[in-house]
Amino acid sequence: MTAYVIAHLQDAPPHPEIADYIERLPGTFAPYGGRYLVHLTAHEVLEGGWPGAVVMVGFPGIAEARAWWDSPAYREIAPLRSRHIEGDIILVEGVPDGYDPAPAARAMRDALAAGRPGPARQAGVS
Repeated sequence: MTAYVIAHLQDAPPHPEIADYIERLPGTFAPYGGRYLVHLTAHEVLEGGWPGAVVMVGFPGIAEARAWWDSPAYREIAPLRSRHIEGDIILVEGVPDGYDPAPAARAMRDALAAGRPGPARQAGVS
């Protein structure tokens, strides 16, 4: 199942190390089947606040995404970004084709009926 690395990066002034990181990053994806899905394109905030930029990379599966994140090639260049840009980066697994959210809703209703706290998380809803 496809997995995604999503970065919400804060705005930062230009720096040569950031340019190096951007140039070198795609080469680290190749061995793991990763590819850009979103890279610093304009976004429209529909609810809440979302300052900064969005980067999204797709991988064939969660194992490949984790292997990329832990790879020596990526670990070598990661500080070029992290020294200059703050942000949040998550790894999330996609859903299969034909995904039906009804079981998650049922699990939430069951948890509510049983008086269990946190049914949204338990049902896989955020």
